[in-house]
Amino acid sequence: MSLPSLNDTIAAIATPPGKGAIGVVRLSGPQALEVAARLWRGADPRTLPGGRFSYGRVVDPETGEVLDEGLLLVFRAPRSYTGQDAVEFQVHGSPAVLRRVLEACLQAGARPANPGEYTLRAYLNGRMDLAQAEAVLALIEAESDAARRQALRGLSRALSTKIEALAQRLLDLLAHIQALLDYPEEGVEPHEAERVIAQVLAEIERLLATTAAGRVAAHGARITLVGAPNAGKSSLLNALLGYDRAIVTDIPGTTRDYLEAPLEIGGVPVIAVDTAGVRETEDAVERAGVERALELAREADLILFLADRTQPKPTPPELPWERTLKVATKADLPALWEDPEYLSVSSKTGAGLEALRRAIRTRLLGGLSEGEVWIANERHAEALREARAHLLEARHAPEDLMGLSLQAAVEALNRILGKDVPEEVVDRVFRNFCVGK
Repeated sequence: MSLPSLNDTIAAIATPPGKGAIGVVRLSGPQALEVAARLWRGADPRTLPGGRFSYGRVVDPETGEVLDEGLLLVFRAPRSYTGQDAVEFQVHGSPAVLRRVLEACLQAGARPANPGEYTLRAYLNGRMDLAQAEAVLALIEAESDAARRQALRGLSRALSTKIEALAQRLLDLLAHIQALLDYPEEGVEPHEAERVIAQVLAEIERLLATTAAGRVAAHGARITLVGAPNAGKSSLLNALLGYDRAIVTDIPGTTRDYLEAPLEIGGVPVIAVDTAGVRETEDAVERAGVERALELAREADLILFLADRTQPKPTPPELPWERTLKVATKADLPALWEDPEYLSVSSKTGAGLEALRRAIRTRLLGGLSEGEVWIANERHAEALREARAHLLEARHAPEDLMGLSLQAAVEALNRILGKDVPEEVVDRVFRNFCVGK
């Protein structure tokens, strides 16, 4: 694979498919202003300063037919998203209009942009590093507030700055070790090397410890509600959703199969799964539902085990308790038992629901603060694990070999930022982008 030429002027529709009030067609490249001038009837784009709008009409460059009227916005290199001259046509968001404006750009000398080529140009022109480019994609794909916040932190270089600092510490240590080998009287003592390696390792471990939270923030989590018949699972699901999704009756065993519903809890995207009541039964259909409920619980990121406070305290089924929250339901009614290990909630009055939402968020995100940098990208996690392995080697290596392990750790960290990475890695990052970004 070879990266596309930066000398081409590219064009693409930058807004999602479908109808909308406004649509954007974007140009970028050395000839972007000249291409725009061939189809714009308004202020000459070639004379406009960066950041200036012009009102006018887009025309077919060959026939002069008016395609639409709208706004043109000019960005001047290097102060643009791509680092090149760029132009945006902001027109009506009709698919027919956008298609014709794009065709006009191509007739005037541009070529169609590849997926992610605008952000690729930003990366190749030094406007952002590879971790920031991946944050752009994460921001586009964010479906929850937690995912949005973390993507913005990546885009603002919070992760990049931390990685650069770790790599620089190792490079400084590498220079001292080289001095120790060349000039023993000017080098660093072995215990100093151990201190620096231990500190960098601790920081890498802290970053790797956020991978579960990062994955949940980016991709969501599955929560399975488990409990005896009439424990209040369907009622709780409806209460968390804010509308009636599951059928609720006083008849035990209403839910015989499982039912899924998407929602957001504390900024985290969640699929909540209501399951059949867990009990011993001779009914083959209900027994299959019970088995499926326990199977779904084992596969879930978090389990809510529900127990009815108005009934004798049940004997819980075998569950992975390390990822289970215990919930006592029907808190609006007199209780037969109390247990501090259970969160008391009432689906009818809403009592305890906010505390339950906070507990779910804490369990899913490991208690991490959104002010921290989380690792949501597997490529980043893989590079951090590789850097950790090299640092563990360096810890036990003789001085003449320690430098090799330190250098390998630096290279692993730098790959996160896109330094000296193969073109195949760059291609793999940008192939997931949409056209126009």
